[in-house]
Amino acid sequence: MRKRGFLRFSSLLFFVTVGGACAAEVAPSYEEQIKPIFREHCLKCHGEDEQKADLNLSSFGSLSKGGSGGSAVTPGRASTSLLFKAITAEDDAERMPPRKAPIPAAQINLIKAWIEAGTPERTGGKSLVAARDTAFKPVVAQRSDGLGPIPEQWPLVAAPAVVNPQPVFALAASPTAPIYAVADLNAVRVHGFSGDQLLGVVPFPEGQPNVLRFSQDGSLLLVAGGQPVNYGVAVLVDVRSGKRMASVGDESDAVLAADLSPDQKLVALGGSGKTVKVFSTETGKLLFKLTKHTDWITAVAFSPDGKKLATADRAGGLHLWETGTGQILLTLAEHKGAIRALAWRGDGRLLASAGDDGLLIRWDAVDGWPVSNNGNAHQPKRPAGYYGKLPGGVLSLAFSQKGEMVSTGRDRLVKMWGAEGQEIRSRACEQLPLQCAFSPDGATFVVGDARGGVVVQKVSP
Repeated sequence: MRKRGFLRFSSLLFFVTVGGACAAEVAPSYEEQIKPIFREHCLKCHGEDEQKADLNLSSFGSLSKGGSGGSAVTPGRASTSLLFKAITAEDDAERMPPRKAPIPAAQINLIKAWIEAGTPERTGGKSLVAARDTAFKPVVAQRSDGLGPIPEQWPLVAAPAVVNPQPVFALAASPTAPIYAVADLNAVRVHGFSGDQLLGVVPFPEGQPNVLRFSQDGSLLLVAGGQPVNYGVAVLVDVRSGKRMASVGDESDAVLAADLSPDQKLVALGGSGKTVKVFSTETGKLLFKLTKHTDWITAVAFSPDGKKLATADRAGGLHLWETGTGQILLTLAEHKGAIRALAWRGDGRLLASAGDDGLLIRWDAVDGWPVSNNGNAHQPKRPAGYYGKLPGGVLSLAFSQKGEMVSTGRDRLVKMWGAEGQEIRSRACEQLPLQCAFSPDGATFVVGDARGGVVVQKVSP
């Protein structure tokens, strides 16, 4: 067994609002702040005298009617508003206004803030974003007493000795017992949250475990991975005995994403093939494929009730599917980079996604609305003398059974998020934190880093 490393944490406690803006700020309005910008840059082509594309921006009423392309703005969501996309297009030939310098960044930000605030007509006016109740509603049937299955009679398998520990590529915590699993070299180790006791090691001779998932009742452990450009598979291990119960998939490349349905009847997996495959655990047969993605599959997650399946890819594609039929329900278009993690809140109302673009978004699974969007959630501080684009992004996230979240990122921080999506506190790590998971009671969490270190910490500072 490799020597376990430790992460040095320093608490940085501070509070922010969901959108990162001060609650005391007054939202911009059409009449006072936005119309003057349109008058300066837009009304020559989209005013009373001329309405290209049938779009008139000279009054709030005419703007609200939209143009030949549909609604010009989507209250509450600048990223999908046609007007905002037109004035921020990277291609000079597509960006508005045409054949002119781009609208100044300060004015762009003002328009964005106005749309995100719900496009009020006047100062203090009504937001046009529909009210929605996404408050966390705990699931009574979800066990969190810590009395779920734990390893009892696992085979005595020695973990391979390594000189240079590999990164923690996969980590998972049982939802019903105080144990967690860590991916090792051709093996998986299971530890107890209390006292960091090694409870068992299960071999994975197929290659590198890239995905670990406990079943909803904690009785099974899903291990998926393989050998790059050679072989991929997903196996189910009985938590009490350590015995293999099933194996699905015979892929030509390592499995990069996988999940087990709550009823334990389905396994969804994906990888470099850009296709999500759904298998029966009872027969091992392929039931159907999901082929809408355009890049490597990076994450898949069944909803807590098993009725929906979320899938994500390396290009930022994110889709919701109906589990029973394989029919697409929603496309959640917001990410501009690889999505690294998906997590469902325990009541199934919210889906969280995060990735290389630095966005950490909580989606309403009913209609796909982004309830909260924490931009640059893990943006590193720019070192002195460093020029160019600074790599950032979120690497992992997890929900507790209380509806709170923990996330890790390239800023080497572990962040705690409240049930309303607000950042509560952050803790610094010596090494890059790659994976995270909550204990069943939500009082502690475990983090795995790029040097093979694993640490368990209390949620409270």
